[in-house]
Amino acid sequence: MSPAEPVFAVVGPGAVGGLLAWLLSRAGHDVVAVGRPATVEAIRARGIEVRSGAFGDGVERVSASTEVPTGARVIVATKAYGLDDVLPGIAAARPVEVLSVLNGVEHMAPLRAALPEAAVAGGSVTVSALRASSTVIDHRSPFLNVEVPSAAGDFAVVRALADAGPRVRVGGTEAEVLWAKFRLLSALALLTSYWRQSAGPALSEDPELTEAVVSEIAACSTAEGVPFSALDLVRALHSVPGGLRTSLQEDLAADRPSELDALGGALLRVGARHDVATPAIARIVAALGSNA
Repeated sequence: MSPAEPVFAVVGPGAVGGLLAWLLSRAGHDVVAVGRPATVEAIRARGIEVRSGAFGDGVERVSASTEVPTGARVIVATKAYGLDDVLPGIAAARPVEVLSVLNGVEHMAPLRAALPEAAVAGGSVTVSALRASSTVIDHRSPFLNVEVPSAAGDFAVVRALADAGPRVRVGGTEAEVLWAKFRLLSALALLTSYWRQSAGPALSEDPELTEAVVSEIAACSTAEGVPFSALDLVRALHSVPGGLRTSLQEDLAADRPSELDALGGALLRVGARHDVATPAIARIVAALGSNA
């Protein structure tokens, strides 16, 4: 690796971030996994192990640190609720560019406010992956798709990801990229969590509730300047494997911190801001919040 080549930092080496760090390392890129002390210690001792039908199995001895290297190109892959904790450390490193792959649509404003001198973009990752332990990741889906807006097409980190194995698509505005995932994810996460069932049964349990949630999400997207029809969202939901379970569902069931506010709460705030009625979403968020 030439000293002139960029250093990439993956902040939040969980299931998604750890998989991306593993792939970047395997492709020969200089990458540092940035996490909490216990996670960093484990990665230093054992590396990151990935089990993947798409990319194979193996261990990569990824560098790990509790601090972002100065001037790094950064991928932010924490949970949405973890952003506030890592932002000061990212800002202190004065990164050249930052690609966020967080769930939701509200995280970009605080990122840009904290990083006024960096090139910042919001993208999304579509994958099914589970962190079996602090250093072991099961990549369960046959795909790993990364979507980034046109403005991030020249980011070094985007080129590195395309070189490392994921399917990388560049195009559209940041809002279009974020809402494309947010619409589908929020509908699935809220309904699977509410009914405590996998996607197929959850979507069919109460057709009227499903229709209401879908209509409200489509209306929120349209109000935010990303027009989308409820029918198209229904079609997208029908393409999802019936046995799929969501991380929100799993986190709530295990009484762990969750992204309920970043998904359902965000939709309620969008609705309030644009005077879009969201009673079905409010019902679900209230029920899940009372059970959390």
